[in-house]
Amino acid sequence: MKGNATEEQTQKVVDWIEAMGYTAYPSRGVERTIIGAIGDDRGKAALKAAESLSGVERTMPILKPYKLASREAREEDTVISVGTAVIGGGSQFVVMAGPCAVESEEQMMATALCIKGEGAQIMRGGAFKPRTSPYSFQGMEEDGLKILESVRAKTGLPIVTEVVSAADVDLVEQYADILQIGARNVQNFPLLKKVGQTRKPVLLKRGMMTTIEELLMSAEYILSSGNEQVILCERGIRTFETATRNTLDISAVPVLKSLTHLPVIVDPSHAAGHWKYVIPLSKAAMAVGADGLLVEVHPEPEKATCDGLQSLKPKKFHILMEDLNTLWPCLRKRPV
Repeated sequence: MKGNATEEQTQKVVDWIEAMGYTAYPSRGVERTIIGAIGDDRGKAALKAAESLSGVERTMPILKPYKLASREAREEDTVISVGTAVIGGGSQFVVMAGPCAVESEEQMMATALCIKGEGAQIMRGGAFKPRTSPYSFQGMEEDGLKILESVRAKTGLPIVTEVVSAADVDLVEQYADILQIGARNVQNFPLLKKVGQTRKPVLLKRGMMTTIEELLMSAEYILSSGNEQVILCERGIRTFETATRNTLDISAVPVLKSLTHLPVIVDPSHAAGHWKYVIPLSKAAMAVGADGLLVEVHPEPEKATCDGLQSLKPKKFHILMEDLNTLWPCLRKRPV
C-alpha cells in the first residue's frame, strides 16, 4: 500500500483479494502496510490487477516458499511481548532459563528465585519430555504443569514449556505462557497446525537434521494457521563431530535474520551438551544478533533426572548473566 493509504482503502484491497479466492494477511508497519495474498499459485497473475485499486503502490510476487515468514511479506521485525520480556526488535536480550524437566516444586522454586534474581525474564521447565529411550523419565505431565503454575504465581515469571502431542495442546495452553515445539517435532505438521490455532506465542526449535528453509516452512504452518507469534530457536544440528552433543550453527542466526522477520533465539545447552561450553556459546549468540537465549539451569544438576551435564549451577548462571550484561551495551548500545 502507499504510505498515505487510508484504512478504508486497505480494507477494500483485503476484500478484493479474498473475493479472488485468496486469503489476505495485512501487515501494518510504521511506514506502510503490506498485504499478503496466500493461495493457489496458478492464479497469481490475476493479482497484478490489484495495482489498479486505490491506495495500492505496487504488487510483487513473494519468491520464497515460506510466504508469511519471509522479509518480503513483512519488512519490520516481529516483536512478541511476554510479561516484561520483549522478544525481537533489538530492544532486549531475553534470557529464558530453568531445568530440562520439572521434578518438584522445591526444585522449581529454587531455580526460579535464582534466575529471577540474576535478571532472567522467563522460566523454562519441561512437564512433558519426549525421550529417545522409552525407559527414560518422560516428565510429570499435568502435575508438572501445576507446579509451573504455582511457581509463576509466586514469582511472576512467565513459563515456557514443551508440548509434544496435538492432543495435549489445549491442556498445556491452559498453563503455559509460551508453547515450545521441540527439535523432534519440528515437522510434526498436525501439531504445528494445532499450536497455530492457539493465541499463545510458540517457540519453534530447529531439528537436528533440519535445514534453515525447512525450519521456516515449519514456521509457515503455524503462521498460516493464524498464530503470528512465532519464535525460532537454533539448538544445534547433527554433524560428524562428536566432541559436543550437537554442532551449534551460529551462522544460522544472521542468515535467519536476513530471511525472516521472526525473532531468533539460541539454545546453547542442547547444542553443547556440557555446561562448560554454555557461557562462551551464549556470548557468541549475543554477538551475532540473537534476540535471546534458552539455557538450562538446575540447583543440583548432579541429581537431575535428565540433561544434568549441560545445566548451569546458580554460580555459573551468575557469571553468564554478568558477562551478558557487560557485552550488551558494547554490542547494542543499550542497557539490558
